[in-house]
Amino acid sequence: MSEPKKILIFDTTLRDGEQSPGASMTIEEKLRIAHQLEKMNVDVMEAGFPIASDGDFEAVKKIAQTIKGPQIAGLSRANDKDIDRAWEALKYAGDRGRIHTFIATSDIHMKHKLKMSEDEVVETAVKAVKRAAGYTPNVEFSAEDAVRTRLPFLARIVEAVIDAGATTVNIPDTVGYTMPNEYYDIIRYLKENVPNIEKAVISVHCHNDLGLSVANSLAAIRAGAGQVECTVNGIGERAGNCSLEEVVMGIKTRQDIMPYKTDVVTEHIYATSRLLTTITGIVVQPNKAIVGANAFAHEAGIHQHGVLMEKSTYEIMTPESIGLNQNKLVLGKHSGRHAFIQRLESLGYDLSKEDIEKAFVRFKALADVKKEIFDEDLDAIVADEIIRVPERYKLLQMNVSSGSFAAPTATVQMEVDGEICKTAVIGDGPVDATFKAIKELSGCDARLLHFSVGAITGGTDAQGECTVRLEEQGREQLGQGAHPDIIVAAAKAYINALNKIASLQKRTPVDL
Repeated sequence: MSEPKKILIFDTTLRDGEQSPGASMTIEEKLRIAHQLEKMNVDVMEAGFPIASDGDFEAVKKIAQTIKGPQIAGLSRANDKDIDRAWEALKYAGDRGRIHTFIATSDIHMKHKLKMSEDEVVETAVKAVKRAAGYTPNVEFSAEDAVRTRLPFLARIVEAVIDAGATTVNIPDTVGYTMPNEYYDIIRYLKENVPNIEKAVISVHCHNDLGLSVANSLAAIRAGAGQVECTVNGIGERAGNCSLEEVVMGIKTRQDIMPYKTDVVTEHIYATSRLLTTITGIVVQPNKAIVGANAFAHEAGIHQHGVLMEKSTYEIMTPESIGLNQNKLVLGKHSGRHAFIQRLESLGYDLSKEDIEKAFVRFKALADVKKEIFDEDLDAIVADEIIRVPERYKLLQMNVSSGSFAAPTATVQMEVDGEICKTAVIGDGPVDATFKAIKELSGCDARLLHFSVGAITGGTDAQGECTVRLEEQGREQLGQGAHPDIIVAAAKAYINALNKIASLQKRTPVDL
């Protein structure tokens, strides 16, 4: 048998994934994800869009300076200013720095958004690629909305940008519109009608609006694509992107009919998924393929019997292949630092000594309340104690009284801009009273868009985990909080969102 063809994995969690509503990350959070992607051994890591904001520029720069394995990409529109700014951040990665420039090519985009002719679009694309190639030979060009582009024109612009110096050409399904057989035909058309196509890697970037992003990506691979652009947990604009874990495990599991391979260390998939969930607050649905809570769970009696007799009866891959240890190390109040640190490391956390100490203190306090501490509890501890934004608002103390005959009242003491303040407020319920008290003390006029609550693990002693989404003056942010007392968890989530709004920088999102 011939050696399987290697497919490059281009991870855009930190760029397209971060464009999910409420998924904005701080520089420190981006760097934490980047280190985990490095462990997973992705080929290319799109670190951000440097021109979007000073924060995004600094994040791309920091990642380029720090990450040593994967190539580091930065997105830029097809203009000099964007390209120059991208390389200013990427240059620290040297030959691993990739400028990723793009322009729309479909009739609907050229007419209504760009207001440019075909000739003008080709001229702009070629000029942009040449400028990028002046900085680095590692240049990727994307034809935005490629699947709704007339094929002769798509072939024309692909040929032109390859001649100009593009070494990767991306054919994105920007709006999640195509079907697998149609996408296969588009890639084959380019393979057969672009004379210089072998000089570049064909990349695919599929959105999931019709739930076909993974299927389309796999079809494109079969047609000759050599790179798949994807995100952890499939996060991204609208319905999200092609899920990294699904496309990688699809290739790995079906080697019998998919003669391809990736260099991804799949044993880090689960930890990476959990880390992203912890940082963004975007929860993975239980029935999500590969990393969902039910992905390796069996409830039906006939399934349980089959799995007990032979796992392969109902499991097409092993939990261990994605880093999910069936025999989890259960921590408790008698566990020491060594076991605690070892478990954090296995979950993908690389904390400083100071942060480990803060997390260990919180762990011990929780262990006095709960009999067992699970992985999900550790994720919550790290999210609550370590992964923080600058705290303009701090919760000091609170007390809530409520019942069938009493008006729900929340007494809250906070620190706001260094000053301690306190108030008591009556609400429609204990959570409503708490939020009103925090709103009064903070002076913020944020509007509550979403509130959800759940138990992190099973059992009556489980920690409560709350998520809120707030909006103020057009700025939205997600807040998370965890605590054995669900009302305290709600307060912490609300304050976390307020702190994020306070530190949020204005961004310019871009969709491919």
